[in-house]
Amino acid sequence: MMRRFVAGRARNLIASLQRSLSSQSPRNFSSAAAAADIDPSIMSSSSTTPVTAETLNPKVLKCQYAVRGEIVTHAQRLQQELQSKPSSHPFNEILYCNIGNPQSLGQQPITFFREVLALCDHPALLNKSETQGLFSADAIQRAQQILDQIPGRATGAYSHSQGIKGLRDAIAAGIAARDGFPADPNDIFLTDGASPGVHMMMQLLIRSEKDGILCPIPQYPLYSASIALHGGALVPYYLDEAAGWGLEISELKKQLLDAKSKGIVVRALVVINPGNPTGQVLAEGNQREIVEFCKKEGLVLLADEVYQENVYVADKKFHSFKKISRSMGYGEADISLVSFQSISKGFYGECGKRGGYMEVTGFSADVREQIYKVASVNLCSNISGQILASLVMNPPKVGDKSFESFSSEKNGILLSLARRAKILEDAFNNLEGVTCNKAEGAMYLFPRIRLPRKAIEAAEAAKTAPDAFYAHHLLDATGIVVVPGTGFGQVPGTWHFRCTILPQEDKIPAVVSRLTAFHQAFMAEFRD
Repeated sequence: MMRRFVAGRARNLIASLQRSLSSQSPRNFSSAAAAADIDPSIMSSSSTTPVTAETLNPKVLKCQYAVRGEIVTHAQRLQQELQSKPSSHPFNEILYCNIGNPQSLGQQPITFFREVLALCDHPALLNKSETQGLFSADAIQRAQQILDQIPGRATGAYSHSQGIKGLRDAIAAGIAARDGFPADPNDIFLTDGASPGVHMMMQLLIRSEKDGILCPIPQYPLYSASIALHGGALVPYYLDEAAGWGLEISELKKQLLDAKSKGIVVRALVVINPGNPTGQVLAEGNQREIVEFCKKEGLVLLADEVYQENVYVADKKFHSFKKISRSMGYGEADISLVSFQSISKGFYGECGKRGGYMEVTGFSADVREQIYKVASVNLCSNISGQILASLVMNPPKVGDKSFESFSSEKNGILLSLARRAKILEDAFNNLEGVTCNKAEGAMYLFPRIRLPRKAIEAAEAAKTAPDAFYAHHLLDATGIVVVPGTGFGQVPGTWHFRCTILPQEDKIPAVVSRLTAFHQAFMAEFRD
């Protein structure tokens, strides 16, 4: 009976309010509410727009992500204009050099990886005789092995929150083969690319605005964005551009002391190796110093190693921080280390498949339980990404049917990237007022531009940063999209931009010629 009364009362109130509102202007909401027997204070506290920018979470408003920011939005508008009217601009295509997205710029996926993934996604192919001629024998065998490990043999099923155990076994074996030290599949959390792993660790480490994370400057904006979203403090340490973007321990100590003097509790150190956006590869001795620093200061070492396959110089080699710490004699209990890997980078470039992992070592059982709980909130990462992560870390080996073709594709991509990096590096260094360090690894160059005073004044008048001013003009004149250095951080008073090395080789001459002509005209226009 009570339910009928409440329902009837609600219907009467709604009908009464509707009748009152139909005859009232918007100004008379309070009288309409009174007529409907509703407290006017409820109406006055309401808004016709329940959510505005001012009422959003301020942490979201503080967050910035430059590689898909304002300049990219403008580039997308220009691309639409070119599609509707090809002659509307002084260029015929947009060249996206803003983000590490290889396949969007024409890089082809690795055949073995896609064969295995196709067979796993459509197991019925395994029972067809035609499959034997279309797919390599070891791809068929690998797909069978993987499907046997997936619940229901279906890539559309949920998995364990850390990822499929058999795939974590394969990744652990790959890590052990890479480093020469054992890896435990229970330390591996499969993620949708490296980014969710970074967010997860920030969420776990940051308790308040007084918790800080040491982060390189320049840095990949994921870190500043994630720290802002979770309400922490970014504690910058500046890489030394004059020393090839070197990481000096004295700079880490200086910034740590400065943070402590401000009441900030520094929880972790982020290291990106090979570097993004700076492209340097850390020397082994430098890595040992970093491990010692984290051990002494009690910091979690967050090692972004997603470009580990991208090394272009003969005198440098990638070494994982786990390998370095174990070779120094530190066991799992001695240092807290989280290593991030992704299928988006390397020579594979499977950005859209969203696969990756973090290897978590040196944490107590009760902390590990909380990491697992946070991972469980998202149920699991996508299965296609999990499969590709296992293939990246456990590819065809000598003697496998696909080994030669796999090696040919891999080496072809990496050698081409090295050539592209060198061509662009030389082109930047030939521009007036521009210097560019060698791209030892990763997928980017981060040249410094010394802009004329008039250009800086024009940027100030336009209420934008000078490097953003330059990047906007570059885009409008050439269709080339780069990211201003302000999006990554830089020494105050210096200006840079990040440019990927990913446009296909046959397009690199066009990038160089357009950029050179633009830069000459820009400098002439604003020369003091």
